[in-house]
Amino acid sequence: MTNVSNLSSRHVSVAAEAAAAALFARAGFDVSVQYGANQPEYDLIVARSDAMLKVSVKGSKDGRWGLTQSLLNDADYHAAADAWCARHTPRTILCFVQYKDVLLDAMPRVYLATPLEVGLRLRMAAAGRGDTILHENHTWSPRAHAAGLVERIPDTWRFTIARVEELLQVVR
Repeated sequence: MTNVSNLSSRHVSVAAEAAAAALFARAGFDVSVQYGANQPEYDLIVARSDAMLKVSVKGSKDGRWGLTQSLLNDADYHAAADAWCARHTPRTILCFVQYKDVLLDAMPRVYLATPLEVGLRLRMAAAGRGDTILHENHTWSPRAHAAGLVERIPDTWRFTIARVEELLQVVR
């Protein structure tokens, strides 16, 4: 496996956006990549016919995506998740790209979700206490609030044409 520990967050971000654009294009969608300064909410626009999605791409090399740390006050994980969800407008989806344990010549694992789906996962994490991090596959340590529980991204979030079509219907 390739050693991704030497990749900077910028490298991971660029690679994740490129991988996401490639997958959407390969699935037959028109892809518009931003030029210049990034929009604060999304990185790509994908479209087919009259249907369109704004896509916020989140890359990772360690099996998790930190999403709501800056919104956490007084350990209120649920309020942080709610505030994060409120920042997203209709037609926006999240595209999570994971490079942990991925060979250099292989595609990363990619997941698609709505902000509401992600917010629900963040609120349910740690046995309902909530978390600021979306974990791809994580078992809580014996000393954690949710000791022994496993947080895992749902298989239904995997990037497939059917998943994109489903999201096109959901976010209309």
